[in-house]
Amino acid sequence: MKRREFSVAALAACTVGQSAYAQGNKKPEEGIEYVSLDKRVPTEVGDGKVEVIEFFWYSCPHCNAFEPRFSSWIKAVSKDVVVKRVPVRFREDFEAQQRAYYVWESLGMLETMHGKLFNAIHNEKQNLTSGNALAAWAGKNGLAEQKFLETFNSFGVATKARRATQLQEAFKVQGVPALGVAGRFYTDGSLAGSMERALQITDYLIGEVRRGR
Repeated sequence: MKRREFSVAALAACTVGQSAYAQGNKKPEEGIEYVSLDKRVPTEVGDGKVEVIEFFWYSCPHCNAFEPRFSSWIKAVSKDVVVKRVPVRFREDFEAQQRAYYVWESLGMLETMHGKLFNAIHNEKQNLTSGNALAAWAGKNGLAEQKFLETFNSFGVATKARRATQLQEAFKVQGVPALGVAGRFYTDGSLAGSMERALQITDYLIGEVRRGR
């Protein structure tokens, strides 16, 4: 889903990045299927590691569709690849879900709550776009509302949310889901033609980073 299309009307109709597109093992084309950043983004991994960032939004249908495939990809990557998810904030009303991700992270609940929230929004059709709505939902899913709100409004979560938005801007994210590699490269479904191809490109770029050490 491209950045300019994030509106209520577009949610049901937008199909950017989901077209059928098979490139096999063809070498990715720089400037067409992925871009090299003009300014490198500092990573938070040690020497010998490659950072991969997934930019996402809980209410994005394409992010929801990509989540199972990306989770499988994560399980298969080498130990030198460090994967980080970063929730985007293209508009003010994205912030509640952005903060929710960092609530789960702060409380060690990502494994259980991340997928549940996608399911609640896309399969159960729940409207979870505000802090209070998310707190009520959390209360029904194993996390007391008061604890959710306390963490949601904490300095730590606010700081992480601001950092997420800074990363989004540094990578010049144009739509989600999107992938950033080693603070140097960016691709998404619109550039690559599909998110499956974007993962192939990510594998290629990881190899390029390794070879360039």
